Amino acid sequence: MKRAQVRKDSYFDSVFLMSLSKRLKDNPQVADAIVAMGTSMNLELLADQGYAGPELTGVTPNDLIIAVEAADAAAVESALQAAKALLEKKAAPSSGGRADAEPTTLAAGLRALPGANLAVISLPGAYAAREARKALESGLHVMLFSDNVSLEDEIALKRLGRDKGLLVMGPDCGTAIINGVPICFANAVRRGPVGVVAASGTGLQEVTCLVDRFGSGISQAIGTGGRDLKNAKVGGITMLMGIAALAQDPETKVIVVVSKPPAQEVADKVVAALGAAGKSAVVHFIGLEPGSAGSAPASVHFASSLEETASMAAAIAAGRPALAAGRPAMPVPLAPEIEALAEREARRLAPGQKWLRGYYTGGTVADEAMILLHRLTGRLFSNNQGDPAFVPPDPRLSIEHTIVDLGDDVFTVGRPHPMIDPSTRTDRILAEKDDASIAVVLIDVVLGYGSHPDPAGAVVEALKVVRATAEARGGYLPVVASVIGTPADFQGYEAQVAKLEAAGCLVMPSNYRAAVLAARIVEKAAKR
Repeated sequence: MKRAQVRKDSYFDSVFLMSLSKRLKDNPQVADAIVAMGTSMNLELLADQGYAGPELTGVTPNDLIIAVEAADAAAVESALQAAKALLEKKAAPSSGGRADAEPTTLAAGLRALPGANLAVISLPGAYAAREARKALESGLHVMLFSDNVSLEDEIALKRLGRDKGLLVMGPDCGTAIINGVPICFANAVRRGPVGVVAASGTGLQEVTCLVDRFGSGISQAIGTGGRDLKNAKVGGITMLMGIAALAQDPETKVIVVVSKPPAQEVADKVVAALGAAGKSAVVHFIGLEPGSAGSAPASVHFASSLEETASMAAAIAAGRPALAAGRPAMPVPLAPEIEALAEREARRLAPGQKWLRGYYTGGTVADEAMILLHRLTGRLFSNNQGDPAFVPPDPRLSIEHTIVDLGDDVFTVGRPHPMIDPSTRTDRILAEKDDASIAVVLIDVVLGYGSHPDPAGAVVEALKVVRATAEARGGYLPVVASVIGTPADFQGYEAQVAKLEAAGCLVMPSNYRAAVLAARIVEKAAKR
């Protein structure tokens, strides 16, 4: 039974609402629970999940929706009452005298921390632009975590920031490392001579962690938000400001640019700015072949993967050639080793096992795997596909080869991002455990600030179940994984790898190589 209830003019922040949704779902009688603000996107997603009734008519972004699915009316009512009690407790004024310690406005925050020069803003898009403008007018750089900010507001904010010499990172920017301080979703990496400007979140995380692993370090890592390069009207304002800042930074020896496919005219501006910066640079436009952005000066090097981006940057920073004999400068496993591993795994598969399934929590690494695997297989479905012919009719159901980005809006309404709460992924893996046609499972595990305290531990039990299910029906199911993180991350890189390997996973040193191995397994299985 499904039922939705609306509380008019009741605003609560998204982090609290996601936590509340999870608490309601912890009740074994509750099949699903979503507590979210009544934005048009949330209403559309709720309708897709079967919550469409007269009670949702006329709902506005200022209204709160509590949607519950449970076995019967009594269980639904009990969950709604539990939500009401938790909301009232949250809304009640604190008696602990902590008003000064917990400022609720930008002005109060500045009084509490008068030396601050950066504001991190996480509000519904309808309100975020206004607060970002206030922060800029107060002389603060802005990291705009919020999404659903209009294109017009983004352009206006970035132009205002440029006029004032202030960075606007975002909208929808979730990762940065500024002066050695990780912000939002970021990793504990060593300081060093590589500066990064990235229009991608987990892409920035993958590159900074690999730079650390390759023995170098990060001076600054600046996020821009996804539209900065992709939309020609935005024009790469933050990217160009970030490049200019790194060009002037004496600690930065190598500038790295990472982005999903940009608008051609913006890509040309970025390459020209890098050429004028007077420093060596490495560029990776995900999904584009190296050099496809046009001619570039000798100081600008193009990489073909996130791993190669980090390898080239670390090599240049250490005074070595960016490429050695056509290979990344840092040691990597030889192709024959991957071939032998793929052959071993493919031999164990049962007839009929032929499809690859990727369950990703990071959007950019999902894109890297999707683009690579689509090229290799010629037919891969994903909710991130740009070609509508390869977007699954229902994003909740995998078909043929599928890579699913579980951080997409359709999966996160009223729920934490899967990097925070991996149950979105484990639910999807377990829902597809009886599909005897799956030949290989591909996953990412993302460590660092903001992420789950034990992301490997959170997924291994589900992986054990699907592997055991495959074996029980006479098959075998290889799981290929990569871990984004460093030994300094509080989750512990080595401990996370060990947990995955103890569960039978094949852990590769990068997302790119994990995707290559997964592809080779299904290719070899198809030839048997």
